[in-house]
Amino acid sequence: MDYLLLPVFSFFIGIIVGLTGIGGASLITPMLIFIFQVPPSIAISSDVVAATLMKVVGGVKHWQQKTLDIEIVKWLAMGSVSGSLLGVAVLHQLRNSNLNIDNFLLRLLGVMILIVTFTALIQMLLVKFFPKVNLPELPTLNVKTNQGRFLTLLIGALLGFSVGMTSVSSGSMFALVLMVFFRLDARKLVGTDITQAAILLIFTSLGHLTLGTVNWGLVIPIWIGSVPGVIIGAKLCEITPQRPLKLIIYSILMMVSWKLVLPA
Repeated sequence: MDYLLLPVFSFFIGIIVGLTGIGGASLITPMLIFIFQVPPSIAISSDVVAATLMKVVGGVKHWQQKTLDIEIVKWLAMGSVSGSLLGVAVLHQLRNSNLNIDNFLLRLLGVMILIVTFTALIQMLLVKFFPKVNLPELPTLNVKTNQGRFLTLLIGALLGFSVGMTSVSSGSMFALVLMVFFRLDARKLVGTDITQAAILLIFTSLGHLTLGTVNWGLVIPIWIGSVPGVIIGAKLCEITPQRPLKLIIYSILMMVSWKLVLPA
């Protein structure tokens, strides 16, 4: 496949991300693997680095607008950065073992996308068809208490580890955590999620650069296509019905994740 098409595909994925908020890693990494035949280890590392720019730009914007909770960002990022670096360290060890790392990462990536997509799909269907159902609420975490800080660090570390290993969930799963455990309003939820992810991905990118699996010939075209795509998608978001669009994309992601877990 001609890599000149990569900015075009990335542009349309950027529009989807801007429209729906669905994480780019869930779309870009499978695209690199299936369409451009990139080995999973290179696809994951390149996607991590490519995603960093968009998150940093978004995080700076929300910082300027003060549409984030700085205390939650701080404690969640402390845990997620540590967890992601541990995930990268595990990848270092796997590269030195006899394990077929690309085959292993292919299935791990599929499992992560399946978990993220299934969780988001169930949540969306419950809101749509059972709006009055009273689900048991989990306790709210307060980062002003020692217990709240510890649990925030722990959650951040677990999700950060998955990001370090697969590049997936830097946005989707963290957004879910912010909704469930911190009850943030919509504006602060988005800003906190993006800013935390920006900090996480900066350090995760540095870790993946040490692996030697980042391909700048992939990263730069993804930047060229995805950044303007996200901007256009954010504009279209105001006039596009969200639920039908998300249902279609989640269904596609379910099929993609199944293909990753059980390749032919």
